[in-house]
This record gives sequence, C-alpha cells and structure tokens, in this order.
Amino acid sequence: MQRRQFLRSAALCALAPVALGVRGALAAPAPNLAFDEMYAGVSVLGLKFSEKLKSLDQKPVTILGFMAPPLKADAHFLVLTREPVSLCPFCNTDEDWPDSIIVVYLDEKQEFVQSNRLIAVSGTLELGSRTDEETGFVSLVRIVAARFEPV
Repeated sequence: MQRRQFLRSAALCALAPVALGVRGALAAPAPNLAFDEMYAGVSVLGLKFSEKLKSLDQKPVTILGFMAPPLKADAHFLVLTREPVSLCPFCNTDEDWPDSIIVVYLDEKQEFVQSNRLIAVSGTLELGSRTDEETGFVSLVRIVAARFEPV
C-alpha cells in the first residue's frame, strides 16, 4: 500500500507543473493533495475535514485518482475515486459521503477515459455541501474549473 501511494505521489509531483501549465507555458505547481490527507476522522456529524484540506479550500490543487463511470454520457462533472470502480460510487446525502471520492466539475467538456486509467485532476478545491441542480448529486468536496490528464 505504501509503495503504491509513493508511486502515485512521485508521479503527481512530476506532472503537477505540466497539468497546470497554461497552453505551453508552465505555471507554479498547485499544492498536491492525496485522498489519505483529506479527513481527520469521523464524528457523530460525519467526516471531519483535515487541516490540510481546510487550508486548501478555494485554492488550486492537483490530485491523482480514477474516473468513475459517469451518471450520464453528457455529464458536466465526473467522480474521481481513490481506486478504480465499475459502477457509480454513491448518490447519497453529504452525511453518507464516502472518504474516497471527489466530484470534479470540468471547465470545458473533455473526453472521458476508462475507469481503470489513472488521471491527474487540477482545479480549484471547494468544501461544503452542494447539490447539483441538474442531477441531484450531492457533494461534500469538489474540484471546480478543472481539467484532467491521463497519467
């Protein structure tokens, strides 16, 4: 498990400047975020955000993960998961929010990739409960104005 996490972190560090580049020009790399760094535990109210996650709210981030199958073919968002999944991971309330997914709202339409393909997602982190008006999908953690690149 540690070896896989190390390899993902190493790949992310190498890709961050490229993933965040502005059409050929390199930008300063965004802070890296890993699924294991997002939560500080669980309380009676649900998952507790980690200090790192709270410090990155409304800031650019880059994270590695896998694209869950979309809820519908023309969705304007995707669900990023820690591990590959073959079905939609969850359509629950924020109280039942799993610690292994992040909703990603793309800044422009991109071609989705297979769910077993590792991708690097870069965008702005948003925290707090939000319901997608079109689909009713509830999210607690999101990356908005995002783009992704297969790793």
